[in-house]
Amino acid sequence: MSTEKKIGCAAENTVDMRVNIAGIEWKNPVTTASGTFGSGAEFSEFLDLGRLGAVTTKGVANVPWAGNPTPRVAEVCGGMMNAVGLQNPGIDLFCERDIPFLRQYDTKIIVNVCGRSEKDYCEVAERLSEEDVDMLEINISCPNVKEGGIAFGQDPKAAESITKAVKRYAKQPVIMKLSPNVTSISEMAKAVEAGGADAVSLINTLTGMKIDIHRRRFVLANKTGGVSGPAIHPIAVRMVYEAAHAVKLPVIGMGGIFSTQDAIEMILAGADAVSVGTANFHNPAVTAEIAEGIESYMRTYGFTRVSDMVGLVE
Repeated sequence: MSTEKKIGCAAENTVDMRVNIAGIEWKNPVTTASGTFGSGAEFSEFLDLGRLGAVTTKGVANVPWAGNPTPRVAEVCGGMMNAVGLQNPGIDLFCERDIPFLRQYDTKIIVNVCGRSEKDYCEVAERLSEEDVDMLEINISCPNVKEGGIAFGQDPKAAESITKAVKRYAKQPVIMKLSPNVTSISEMAKAVEAGGADAVSLINTLTGMKIDIHRRRFVLANKTGGVSGPAIHPIAVRMVYEAAHAVKLPVIGMGGIFSTQDAIEMILAGADAVSVGTANFHNPAVTAEIAEGIESYMRTYGFTRVSDMVGLVE
Protein backbone atom coordinates (compact mmCIF):
# COMPACT_ATOMS: atom_id res chain seq x y z
CA MET A 1 0.00 0.00 0.00
CA SER A 2 1.41 3.39 -0.95
CA THR A 3 1.89 6.20 1.54
CA GLU A 4 -0.72 8.27 -0.28
CA LYS A 5 -3.35 5.58 0.20
CA LYS A 6 -2.38 5.08 3.83
CA ILE A 7 -3.19 8.68 4.76
CA GLY A 8 -6.91 8.04 4.28
CA CYS A 9 -7.08 5.39 7.00
CA ALA A 10 -5.18 7.34 9.65
CA ALA A 11 -8.27 7.97 11.78
CA GLU A 12 -8.89 4.26 12.43
CA ASN A 13 -5.25 3.39 12.81
CA THR A 14 -4.12 1.61 15.97
CA VAL A 15 -0.41 2.11 16.49
CA ASP A 16 1.84 -0.54 18.06
CA MET A 17 5.14 1.12 18.95
CA ARG A 18 6.83 -2.06 20.17
CA VAL A 19 9.93 -3.37 18.42
CA ASN A 20 11.77 -6.64 18.83
CA ILE A 21 15.54 -6.35 18.80
CA ALA A 22 17.27 -9.76 18.93
CA GLY A 23 14.47 -11.25 21.02
CA ILE A 24 14.19 -8.30 23.42
CA GLU A 25 10.96 -6.30 23.18
CA TRP A 26 11.24 -2.53 23.56
CA LYS A 27 8.11 -0.45 24.16
CA ASN A 28 9.20 1.92 21.36
CA PRO A 29 12.16 2.13 18.95
CA VAL A 30 14.10 4.91 20.69
CA THR A 31 17.20 4.58 22.86
CA THR A 32 20.10 6.84 23.85
CA ALA A 33 23.56 6.83 22.29
CA SER A 34 26.31 5.74 24.63
CA GLY A 35 28.38 8.55 26.07
CA THR A 36 25.66 11.19 25.69
CA PHE A 37 23.30 10.14 28.48
CA GLY A 38 25.57 8.93 31.27
CA SER A 39 23.70 6.07 32.89
CA GLY A 40 20.46 8.04 33.00
CA ALA A 41 20.61 9.61 36.45
CA GLU A 42 21.53 13.12 35.28
CA PHE A 43 18.72 13.11 32.71
CA SER A 44 16.02 11.65 34.96
CA GLU A 45 15.08 15.10 36.28
CA PHE A 46 14.27 16.24 32.72
CA LEU A 47 12.23 13.26 31.50
CA ASP A 48 10.75 9.97 32.68
CA LEU A 49 13.21 7.33 31.52
CA GLY A 50 10.26 4.94 31.35
CA ARG A 51 9.13 6.74 28.19
CA LEU A 52 12.12 5.33 26.30
CA GLY A 53 12.37 1.97 24.59
CA ALA A 54 15.80 1.48 26.13
CA VAL A 55 18.56 3.39 27.87
CA THR A 56 22.06 2.74 26.54
CA THR A 57 24.66 3.52 29.17
CA LYS A 58 28.01 5.22 28.93
CA GLY A 59 30.87 2.82 28.13
CA VAL A 60 31.83 0.51 31.00
CA ALA A 61 35.28 -1.11 31.32
CA ASN A 62 36.61 -3.85 33.59
CA VAL A 63 38.49 -1.22 35.65
CA PRO A 64 38.03 2.57 36.03
CA TRP A 65 39.34 4.67 33.13
CA ALA A 66 40.50 8.26 33.57
CA GLY A 67 39.93 9.15 29.92
CA ASN A 68 41.99 11.55 27.83
CA PRO A 69 43.66 14.81 28.95
CA THR A 70 41.65 18.05 28.68
CA PRO A 71 40.50 19.93 26.69
CA ARG A 72 38.47 17.11 25.17
CA VAL A 73 35.25 18.67 23.83
CA ALA A 74 34.85 21.32 21.14
CA GLU A 75 32.01 22.83 19.15
CA VAL A 76 32.18 22.48 15.37
CA CYS A 77 29.88 23.64 12.59
CA GLY A 78 26.83 21.38 12.62
CA GLY A 79 27.75 19.49 15.76
CA MET A 80 30.54 18.80 18.22
CA MET A 81 33.82 16.94 18.52
CA ASN A 82 34.91 14.96 21.55
CA ALA A 83 37.93 13.02 22.71
CA VAL A 84 36.71 12.07 26.19
CA GLY A 85 38.39 8.70 25.85
CA LEU A 86 35.65 6.60 27.47
CA GLN A 87 36.18 7.87 31.01
CA ASN A 88 34.16 5.60 33.31
CA PRO A 89 34.10 4.37 36.92
CA GLY A 90 34.50 0.68 36.04
CA ILE A 91 32.22 -2.33 36.20
CA ASP A 92 32.14 -2.72 40.00
CA LEU A 93 30.68 0.71 40.73
CA PHE A 94 28.43 0.46 37.68
CA CYS A 95 26.83 -2.75 38.96
CA GLU A 96 26.49 -1.39 42.49
CA ARG A 97 25.09 2.05 41.58
CA ASP A 98 23.77 2.36 38.04
CA ILE A 99 21.91 -0.90 37.38
CA PRO A 100 19.69 -0.53 40.51
CA PHE A 101 18.96 3.07 39.53
CA LEU A 102 17.89 2.16 35.99
CA ARG A 103 15.80 -0.78 37.20
CA GLN A 104 13.41 1.71 38.80
CA TYR A 105 12.15 2.55 35.30
CA ASP A 106 10.08 0.61 32.80
CA THR A 107 12.74 0.57 30.10
CA LYS A 108 15.30 -1.87 28.77
CA ILE A 109 18.93 -1.52 29.88
CA ILE A 110 21.67 -1.74 27.26
CA VAL A 111 25.19 -1.67 28.69
CA ASN A 112 27.87 -0.28 26.40
CA VAL A 113 31.07 -2.27 26.95
CA CYS A 114 34.54 -0.89 26.17
CA GLY A 115 38.00 -2.37 26.45
CA ARG A 116 41.60 -2.22 25.30
CA SER A 117 41.96 -5.94 24.67
CA GLU A 118 39.85 -9.02 24.03
CA LYS A 119 40.35 -9.98 27.68
CA ASP A 120 38.95 -6.62 28.85
CA TYR A 121 35.76 -7.00 26.83
CA CYS A 122 35.24 -10.59 27.90
CA GLU A 123 35.73 -9.79 31.60
CA VAL A 124 32.96 -7.19 31.48
CA ALA A 125 30.64 -9.47 29.47
CA GLU A 126 31.22 -12.28 31.97
CA ARG A 127 30.55 -9.99 34.95
CA LEU A 128 27.34 -8.72 33.36
CA SER A 129 26.13 -12.22 32.48
CA GLU A 130 24.61 -12.53 35.96
CA GLU A 131 23.37 -8.94 36.22
CA ASP A 132 19.85 -7.68 35.56
CA VAL A 133 20.52 -5.98 32.23
CA ASP A 134 18.86 -6.69 28.89
CA MET A 135 21.48 -6.26 26.16
CA LEU A 136 25.18 -5.53 25.68
CA GLU A 137 26.53 -3.06 23.11
CA ILE A 138 30.18 -3.80 22.36
CA ASN A 139 32.05 -0.64 21.45
CA ILE A 140 34.68 -1.61 18.90
CA SER A 141 34.46 1.78 17.23
CA CYS A 142 35.65 4.55 19.54
CA PRO A 143 38.22 6.70 17.67
CA ASN A 144 39.59 8.21 20.88
CA VAL A 145 41.40 5.29 22.52
CA LYS A 146 44.75 4.18 21.18
CA GLU A 147 44.47 0.48 22.09
CA GLY A 148 41.60 -1.89 21.38
CA GLY A 149 38.43 -0.07 20.39
CA ILE A 150 38.92 1.24 16.89
CA ALA A 151 41.63 -1.35 16.15
CA PHE A 152 38.96 -4.04 16.33
CA GLY A 153 36.47 -1.86 14.49
CA GLN A 154 38.52 -1.30 11.35
CA ASP A 155 39.71 -4.86 10.66
CA PRO A 156 37.00 -7.34 9.60
CA LYS A 157 38.93 -10.35 10.94
CA ALA A 158 39.55 -8.67 14.28
CA ALA A 159 35.89 -7.62 14.47
CA GLU A 160 34.73 -11.17 13.83
CA SER A 161 37.19 -12.52 16.39
CA ILE A 162 36.19 -10.12 19.18
CA THR A 163 32.51 -10.82 18.49
CA LYS A 164 33.08 -14.57 18.85
CA ALA A 165 35.05 -14.05 22.05
CA VAL A 166 32.41 -11.86 23.71
CA LYS A 167 29.61 -14.22 22.66
CA ARG A 168 31.28 -17.02 24.62
CA TYR A 169 30.74 -15.06 27.85
CA ALA A 170 27.61 -13.01 27.24
CA LYS A 171 24.23 -14.29 28.37
CA GLN A 172 22.40 -11.27 26.94
CA PRO A 173 22.03 -10.47 23.21
CA VAL A 174 25.15 -8.78 21.84
CA ILE A 175 24.99 -5.60 19.72
CA MET A 176 28.23 -4.76 17.91
CA LYS A 177 28.74 -1.00 17.50
CA LEU A 178 30.35 -0.24 14.15
CA SER A 179 32.73 2.51 13.11
CA PRO A 180 32.17 4.73 10.07
CA ASN A 181 35.95 5.15 9.73
CA VAL A 182 36.22 2.18 7.38
CA THR A 183 36.32 1.53 3.64
CA SER A 184 33.21 -0.68 3.63
CA ILE A 185 30.58 -0.65 6.37
CA SER A 186 28.90 -3.64 4.69
CA GLU A 187 32.06 -5.70 5.08
CA MET A 188 32.29 -4.84 8.80
CA ALA A 189 28.63 -5.68 9.35
CA LYS A 190 29.09 -9.04 7.64
CA ALA A 191 32.18 -9.73 9.77
CA VAL A 192 30.38 -9.30 13.09
CA GLU A 193 27.41 -11.25 11.76
CA ALA A 194 29.80 -14.11 10.99
CA GLY A 195 31.13 -13.77 14.54
CA GLY A 196 27.66 -14.37 15.98
CA ALA A 197 26.45 -10.83 16.70
CA ASP A 198 22.76 -10.57 17.56
CA ALA A 199 22.43 -7.00 16.24
CA VAL A 200 24.52 -4.07 14.99
CA SER A 201 24.44 -0.39 15.89
CA LEU A 202 25.91 2.37 13.74
CA ILE A 203 27.43 4.80 13.26
CA ASN A 204 29.88 5.90 15.90
CA THR A 205 31.60 9.25 15.44
CA LEU A 206 33.72 10.24 12.45
CA THR A 207 37.34 11.13 13.17
CA GLY A 208 38.02 14.85 12.85
CA MET A 209 40.43 17.60 13.84
CA LYS A 210 40.12 21.26 14.83
CA ILE A 211 42.90 23.83 15.02
CA ASP A 212 42.91 27.15 16.88
CA ILE A 213 44.38 29.46 14.21
CA HIS A 214 45.24 32.23 16.69
CA ARG A 215 47.18 30.01 19.09
CA ARG A 216 48.22 27.67 16.25
CA ARG A 217 47.42 24.71 18.46
CA PHE A 218 45.12 21.73 18.33
CA VAL A 219 41.84 22.51 20.08
CA LEU A 220 41.70 19.03 21.63
CA ALA A 221 44.59 17.68 23.70
CA ASN A 222 44.16 14.38 21.83
CA LYS A 223 44.64 16.27 18.50
CA THR A 224 41.81 14.29 16.91
CA GLY A 225 38.27 13.63 18.14
CA GLY A 226 34.98 12.06 17.18
CA VAL A 227 32.66 14.36 15.20
CA SER A 228 28.94 13.99 15.91
CA GLY A 229 25.74 15.98 15.36
CA PRO A 230 23.54 16.96 12.40
CA ALA A 231 26.49 17.34 10.02
CA ILE A 232 27.11 13.59 9.97
CA HIS A 233 23.46 12.53 9.59
CA PRO A 234 23.42 11.99 5.80
CA ILE A 235 26.54 9.84 6.08
CA ALA A 236 24.93 7.82 8.87
CA VAL A 237 21.72 7.27 6.86
CA ARG A 238 23.75 5.98 3.92
CA MET A 239 25.74 3.59 6.10
CA VAL A 240 22.64 2.31 7.89
CA TYR A 241 21.09 1.61 4.50
CA GLU A 242 24.19 -0.28 3.35
CA ALA A 243 24.50 -2.31 6.54
CA ALA A 244 20.80 -3.18 6.62
CA HIS A 245 21.09 -4.55 3.08
CA ALA A 246 24.26 -6.50 3.88
CA VAL A 247 23.13 -8.53 6.91
CA LYS A 248 20.03 -10.16 8.35
CA LEU A 249 20.60 -8.74 11.83
CA PRO A 250 18.51 -6.06 13.52
CA VAL A 251 20.03 -2.61 12.95
CA ILE A 252 20.04 0.26 15.45
CA GLY A 253 20.66 3.48 13.52
CA MET A 254 22.36 6.53 14.98
CA GLY A 255 24.31 9.56 13.87
CA GLY A 256 23.06 13.14 13.91
CA ILE A 257 19.46 12.38 14.89
CA PHE A 258 18.03 15.68 16.14
CA SER A 259 14.36 15.34 15.17
CA THR A 260 11.54 12.93 14.42
CA GLN A 261 12.25 13.39 10.72
CA ASP A 262 15.87 12.29 11.23
CA ALA A 263 14.75 9.19 13.13
CA ILE A 264 12.19 8.22 10.50
CA GLU A 265 14.81 8.61 7.77
CA MET A 266 16.89 6.02 9.61
CA ILE A 267 13.95 3.63 9.91
CA LEU A 268 13.02 3.99 6.24
CA ALA A 269 16.68 3.31 5.37
CA GLY A 270 16.54 0.00 7.25
CA ALA A 271 16.99 0.69 10.98
CA ASP A 272 14.79 -1.37 13.31
CA ALA A 273 15.40 1.15 16.11
CA VAL A 274 17.21 4.45 16.56
CA SER A 275 19.67 5.87 19.05
CA VAL A 276 19.83 9.60 19.86
CA GLY A 277 23.14 11.09 20.97
CA THR A 278 24.43 14.66 20.63
CA ALA A 279 20.89 16.05 20.58
CA ASN A 280 20.58 15.14 24.27
CA PHE A 281 23.02 17.96 25.12
CA HIS A 282 20.83 20.44 23.25
CA ASN A 283 17.48 19.16 24.56
CA PRO A 284 17.49 16.67 27.46
CA ALA A 285 13.93 15.54 26.64
CA VAL A 286 14.50 15.01 22.91
CA THR A 287 14.42 11.20 23.05
CA ALA A 288 10.88 11.08 24.43
CA GLU A 289 9.78 13.78 21.99
CA ILE A 290 11.13 11.74 19.07
CA ALA A 291 9.30 8.62 20.29
CA GLU A 292 6.05 10.61 20.38
CA GLY A 293 6.82 12.08 16.97
CA ILE A 294 7.28 8.62 15.44
CA GLU A 295 3.90 7.58 16.83
CA SER A 296 2.28 10.68 15.35
CA TYR A 297 3.89 10.01 11.96
CA MET A 298 2.59 6.44 12.03
CA ARG A 299 -0.95 7.64 12.72
CA THR A 300 -0.73 10.20 9.93
CA TYR A 301 0.43 7.68 7.35
CA GLY A 302 -1.56 4.68 8.57
CA PHE A 303 1.28 2.48 9.80
CA THR A 304 0.26 -0.11 12.39
CA ARG A 305 3.69 -1.31 13.50
CA VAL A 306 7.15 0.22 13.40
CA SER A 307 8.36 -2.82 11.46
CA ASP A 308 6.01 -1.83 8.63
CA MET A 309 8.24 1.19 7.97
CA VAL A 310 11.65 -0.49 8.21
CA GLY A 311 13.53 -0.29 4.92
CA LEU A 312 10.51 1.06 3.06
CA VAL A 313 12.44 3.65 1.06
CA GLU A 314 12.09 3.22 -2.71
